[in-house]
Amino acid sequence: MTSAFGLIIVGDEILSGKRSDKHLPKVIELLSQRGLSLSWARLVGDERDRITDTLREAFAGSDVVFCCGGIGATPDDHTRQCAAAALGVELALHPQARDLIEARMRDMAAERGEVFDPTRADNEHRYNMGVFPVGARIIHNPYNKIPGFSCDGAGGATVHFLPGFPVMAWPMIEWVLDHHHLHLQRQGVWLEHSVIVFGAMEAALTPLMEQIEAAHPVKVFSLPSVDHPEFGRHIELGVKGAAAAVTAAYQDLLAGLRAHGANTGPEMVRK
Repeated sequence: MTSAFGLIIVGDEILSGKRSDKHLPKVIELLSQRGLSLSWARLVGDERDRITDTLREAFAGSDVVFCCGGIGATPDDHTRQCAAAALGVELALHPQARDLIEARMRDMAAERGEVFDPTRADNEHRYNMGVFPVGARIIHNPYNKIPGFSCDGAGGATVHFLPGFPVMAWPMIEWVLDHHHLHLQRQGVWLEHSVIVFGAMEAALTPLMEQIEAAHPVKVFSLPSVDHPEFGRHIELGVKGAAAAVTAAYQDLLAGLRAHGANTGPEMVRK
């Protein structure tokens, strides 16, 4: 079975409106560039029980999940602890993460013209950013070396834990997709083909949509609009899936629309 992709965004600041989420549109974009799509997304505040429950559900599934936020070492960062609780394992300082964090601290000390002191209280605290659930694998961070981590669930899921900062998280997501999930990518073979249908009602077209899905291994989608600046009231009706299946299904869709006497307009293709 092909894995689906999910996204968990952690942070009170998003739910309170102090910050606007940027991860959802970017993850959709990064997946789309690779012929993939996002199946679900959730926003969760900085509440340990809720984060743990959300992660436990993710680990019990079979999806590839990106979790952004809350992996720092301040009192409002709970994601690392919640991941361990959801998996039922202990937390431990990851050796490779420790080395990467120390390398970052040495760089920072050199930039300030100081001698690195690993026993200084703030430096000792920074090692906590490498305390991950036992069995975790690190995700390299090209921005500042402070790693994220990946964990597998019993149901076949993999959850990738990333910082909340887009400048760090987005290149890390790209690295994960291109190094660990390359086999799932479908560039050039995934297709979406749709047509504008003027003045139609979804209810009238539903039997045709069901007929197309029953006859072809594709997904049919319907996006209605009542006040589009160019097309006015219309439905964008289309099919998406593997290119060969979409080509056949789309021809049947057009034939069905003609049989309904539908007034169609521009067609769109997305790869």
